[in-house]
Amino acid sequence: MSIGLIEQALRSLRLEKIHLAAVSRRTPKEMNHWFKWLAPGILIKRWLLISVTGFVLTVLGIAIWVGLTPIYRLMWFFSEILELIARILPSYISGPVAVVLGVFLLLWGQTRSFGTITEVLNPGSEQRLIDALMTRRRLNRGPRIVAIGGGTGLSTLLRGLKEYSANITAIVTVADDGGSSGRLRREIGVLPPGDIRNCVAALADEEKLLTELFQYRFNAGDGLSGHSFGNLFLTAMSEITGDLEQAIAASSKVLAVRGRVLPATLSDVRLWAKMADGRWVEGESKIPQAGGKIVEIGCTPEHPPALPAAIRAIEEADFIIMGPGSLYTSVIPNLLVPEIRAAIAKTKVPRIYVCNIMTQPGETDSYTVADHIRAIDRVCGKRLFDAVIVHRRTPSAHTLIRYAQENSHPVFLDREEVGHLGRRIVAANIMDEDGETGYVRHDHQRLAKVLIRWYGRTHGIKFADDTLTVEG
Repeated sequence: MSIGLIEQALRSLRLEKIHLAAVSRRTPKEMNHWFKWLAPGILIKRWLLISVTGFVLTVLGIAIWVGLTPIYRLMWFFSEILELIARILPSYISGPVAVVLGVFLLLWGQTRSFGTITEVLNPGSEQRLIDALMTRRRLNRGPRIVAIGGGTGLSTLLRGLKEYSANITAIVTVADDGGSSGRLRREIGVLPPGDIRNCVAALADEEKLLTELFQYRFNAGDGLSGHSFGNLFLTAMSEITGDLEQAIAASSKVLAVRGRVLPATLSDVRLWAKMADGRWVEGESKIPQAGGKIVEIGCTPEHPPALPAAIRAIEEADFIIMGPGSLYTSVIPNLLVPEIRAAIAKTKVPRIYVCNIMTQPGETDSYTVADHIRAIDRVCGKRLFDAVIVHRRTPSAHTLIRYAQENSHPVFLDREEVGHLGRRIVAANIMDEDGETGYVRHDHQRLAKVLIRWYGRTHGIKFADDTLTVEG
């Protein structure tokens, strides 16, 4: 059943690409794309010119070496040709004709050359090769961003950020012990691949198709039922490559991922929480179900070693983002790795926390924005971020009723308390509200745009339609 789905998805993608490519060839603005090859920084023209120059020098060198005096003979030949043309056609006719013919041959030759290169390197794609090169150049010049978290919140963030930079490193928690990830963790002994799977899919070029494929869950079969294809894929890659880090790197190459996805640690981390009523709850999936107020959270082992690549990414980052996602089970687990929080504390780059829009039952009941900040500061023992981004508007009445039935409410922005904690407030409209289901989530495009604009502000870059409100 899964093989049929994969074949159908790939066939659909191939047909869609062919159709879009055929439509794009009929556009009346065909020539505009060829002029893009003249743009600086594409690194094509210079190498073509160097190749032609090398060819001419090689031919002339060989001719001179064997005593053919090529320069003299060429000048004599062209002189005779020009005199013959001048006798037949006057200069005011032959000159323009030669210019037009030369330009035509030049454009024709370049068009056919680049057309052939495009068909070979980018067959059947709806995006032209020059557009792909320019996009790649722009993204490669983007800031080095480190995003820390887990769950659906981090994958949502990555889906937007990849439009602004290819230098993204996602550091993902590996504390998940529920669902398909939990089963694989218990039965095979691998690190939970679920959150990593979501992040890899979010950063992939063919995101929509890949997300559907990776999220596909088997509904039948002994042992397969309930597992997602993406989890099995990463588990198999872990077995082949030796560990999860290598599995993610190999998968990223196959799936054309923009950026990197790294586990926070390769240790078998298990979360625990101490509740206000004295209960001790162990297990990431059981903490929200305990139904109490969390007063302390930690992990076993107590000091898991960080992945060295994750520490290097933080040290080299231009911009660090924490969240969005479940506070105690997605964001904070990464900060329980001592080396990660120490590396973040040492950096001098802009650091921001993306606060959730709604409270989460069993984790952040009745939490305000300041309560979220205090929880992170309490775990880390120091300030790890400079600002917090919050949604500016209240969800609709229909959505509020829908969430109230689950004992969830909008996270209240207590400005004075946040100010006392020394954080700036970045307020913006970053919510995506589903009118039918009544659920809200962060809009990946708006959120990424706001984050990039805030980062730009910290570097003195102004935007024409900047609508951010920064307090403090």
